[in-house]
Amino acid sequence: MDWAVATLALALLVYAAVAGRLDGTPVTAAMVFVAFGLIVGPEALGFLELPVLGEGVEQLAEATLTVVLFADASRVDLRALRRELSIPIRLLGLGLPLTLVAGTAAGVALFANLSLGEALLLAVILAPTDAALGQAVVTLPALPSRIRQGLNVESGLNDGICVPLFFIALGLAGAEAGTIGDGAAVRVVVEEIGYGIVAGVVAGAAAAVVVRAALRHGSTGDAWLQIAPLAGAALAYGTASPLGGSGLIAAFVGGMVFGRLLDGNAHELASLTEASGAILGALTFVVFGAILLGPALGHLTAAIVAYALLSLTVVRMAPVALAMLGAAVRPRTVAFLGWFGPRGLASIVFAILLEEGSDLPHEETILVTAYVTVGLSVLLHGLTAAPLARRYARWFASSHPPGRQPVTESVEVSEPPWRSTGARRAG
Repeated sequence: MDWAVATLALALLVYAAVAGRLDGTPVTAAMVFVAFGLIVGPEALGFLELPVLGEGVEQLAEATLTVVLFADASRVDLRALRRELSIPIRLLGLGLPLTLVAGTAAGVALFANLSLGEALLLAVILAPTDAALGQAVVTLPALPSRIRQGLNVESGLNDGICVPLFFIALGLAGAEAGTIGDGAAVRVVVEEIGYGIVAGVVAGAAAAVVVRAALRHGSTGDAWLQIAPLAGAALAYGTASPLGGSGLIAAFVGGMVFGRLLDGNAHELASLTEASGAILGALTFVVFGAILLGPALGHLTAAIVAYALLSLTVVRMAPVALAMLGAAVRPRTVAFLGWFGPRGLASIVFAILLEEGSDLPHEETILVTAYVTVGLSVLLHGLTAAPLARRYARWFASSHPPGRQPVTESVEVSEPPWRSTGARRAG
């Protein structure tokens, strides 16, 4: 514990020294931070030893996702989504539910001891995608903007969508296992979602009213305006939690209200929030490597490895292929969309919440599987992002010369103020 702060600070300094040289290479920030964590964790050098069932790890993870959810939700422009971004609508509206079904089926098939509720919980934990783990895919200008922004927006929204699903699945698994009564499970889920929504609406509206008043009267400076989204996220979380609601749901709802009341201009206040999210995300990946992934590697089984591989391939890619039917998207594009669904920050936070607040009979199987899947995703999606993005861009350029009748993926869309390359982002 004495060396924890120094070790985390050293991780940031090490990456800061080489970040520019790693841009565009197969080595991503998430890979560096997870590897650093494995090296300094208790399974190796032992410089970073934090109790998993302690407030420090949970608070770091939840703070990170709170900032990310609020920032992502504040950029949502539903009119633009309907008008221009048909791909993320397909991925979220059809692909995500099918992914949950496929993930649940894989869990039941591979783990004979898991109940249906536990298999669904595992599927929900690993459903959110994290575009930062394959950053080249959403930042390479040579890629079709519709594909790039489709993956980026999907990643930004599915975290928030999966938060209430996580609490529903957790309540269902607990009731099924008898660790919580049916009535208590329903009450907990209703409180988590209900109070989370109410707190989010109040906090998001309060932050937006303050910003609009300050801008109208010229009563503050740009530096303090940048603090507003962070304060709004903290207010949402800090209001929901004492009431028994989900601070994560509150952060996502609060971000949507904040962005809507500012008429889509919330991105102009996002610099500090994005920088904070990047730092917190980096630290979370270090802690993940040291405290969660390192010990999990000692509990590998064939079923866990098989599930992790299926989760990153068939469980993701088959639903994406079905979601793209009728979209006039070519097979290589469908494969590209299907492969780049990395698992990262949200999955880590969900697993920590499970470890902290549940007593399911097969909890260890769920946790180890989730940690191994995220670790494998960090490695595989990190290694393949830059080379496959460049290869896909070359294929697209050669297969769609100027003047040819456009296909869906070649239609340009406006670049919405979604995540900047430095946000979320340890990717």
